[in-house]
Amino acid sequence: MDDYTAEAFSNRDEPIPVIGVPGNDALSSDTEGKRDKLKKSLSPSHLKDKIRDAGNSSSSNGSDPGHSLQDRLFAKLLQQVIPAEDINDLSDLQDKRSTKYINRPGFSLPLMTNNFRRFNARIGVVFVFQNRLVRLLSWKVTSHTFSLLAVYTFVCLDPYLLSILPLVFILLFLLVPAFLTRHPPPPSPTTTMPDSQYSIAGPPLAPPRTVKPASEMSKDFFRNMRDLQNCMDDFSTIHDATIKAITPATNFSNEPLSSTLFLFLFTSACILFLTSHLLPWRLIALFLGWTAIALGHPTLQAYVSQTFYKEHVRPATSTARSWLDEWISSDIILDSAPEIREVEIFELQRRKGSFSTQNNDDDDMVEWESWIFSPSAWEPTAPLRIAGERVKGTRFFEDVTAPAGWEFSDKKWGLDLGSKEWVEERMVGGLEVEVEGERWVYDVLNGEGGGTRRRGEWRRRRWVRLVKRKVLRDVGGG
Repeated sequence: MDDYTAEAFSNRDEPIPVIGVPGNDALSSDTEGKRDKLKKSLSPSHLKDKIRDAGNSSSSNGSDPGHSLQDRLFAKLLQQVIPAEDINDLSDLQDKRSTKYINRPGFSLPLMTNNFRRFNARIGVVFVFQNRLVRLLSWKVTSHTFSLLAVYTFVCLDPYLLSILPLVFILLFLLVPAFLTRHPPPPSPTTTMPDSQYSIAGPPLAPPRTVKPASEMSKDFFRNMRDLQNCMDDFSTIHDATIKAITPATNFSNEPLSSTLFLFLFTSACILFLTSHLLPWRLIALFLGWTAIALGHPTLQAYVSQTFYKEHVRPATSTARSWLDEWISSDIILDSAPEIREVEIFELQRRKGSFSTQNNDDDDMVEWESWIFSPSAWEPTAPLRIAGERVKGTRFFEDVTAPAGWEFSDKKWGLDLGSKEWVEERMVGGLEVEVEGERWVYDVLNGEGGGTRRRGEWRRRRWVRLVKRKVLRDVGGG
């Protein structure tokens, strides 16, 4: 195994430190259900399908030089323990107007393995930058950190210098090193050449340096894998710590606390909207930057984490938290009563026997049969009725339920005695309203040749009942 790959970026210094959060588990706890998935993936029928797919792929891809037989067998072995999901269904969510998704391959273990190898061979430059940044902020070389503070101070006092930083970066970190590579300085003074001086004259003395990916059998490749695994652990640790710190105060599992936070943020936003132009933002940025970088010094960090935190920060935090709890309990009053609304249902009845406009039976002698309880009044102008559809609902009053997320707040339904009001509110024509008695509302049809108006095939009346929101308990504990 090679020690390193020439002209490849890799962090050859000490490993980048791994972030640790007190009380955080290093191992993930998302193992529920994996045993059942493994049993399903190793079932005889599933294995048979995989073996058949492996044979088909090996016969069809036998001439593919990109994937060897070992890669295909290893990919099929991994597929036995990885739950299969229909990744191709994600294509329905893509924006068809964008050209970035044209001919994008689906999920493939061999392709993912090849991409990971290429990615790991080229990611070293990120880890080199990360390691140098850590050394810079942790005061490994004091003069370098003070140089950073000097540059930061100039930028804070004159923000227009930000436009110069990219150009300086290209000059000092790209062009000057590249020139020194092609025109190396002379060797140290010797007895034969005591006055050797560096000169830029003359032709190039060395070939230009090109960045190459790390070889897969070199130590640089495994150094990149080491740093990559540590970065994944850092991201998981920071993610879990952030969720643990932010979620309880922002997901309204504790409604008084979340309401207080909303009130403070809203008030602060309004104040800053009016007064932000009066604040000395340059001095604020300068103070915050110097404080953050100074806290990275090992001596100051040890003092802050041990003495200062125990003697000042922890008591102040306890006092502020107790004051906040008292203020919330006394000033934040939440309306605990659930929302109440009125729902309606229409009892529909249909004329018994055959119906026609030429039937001369007395309307008062007609018999009606209960038909259905429907959320629609089924008036003559109802779209479903005009389209010839059947009325939707339930046959029995006991089967009428509250809307989803609601529950009935009183014991029984009440007949709406104001039938004329709800007909006028809906601005429905062709109806006859019964203002006394059982409050039925009838369809009305005109006789042929402008004859007497007669009742139609349907009648309905409105029932109402109060509902309230269901109160969900302990939904934010997960």
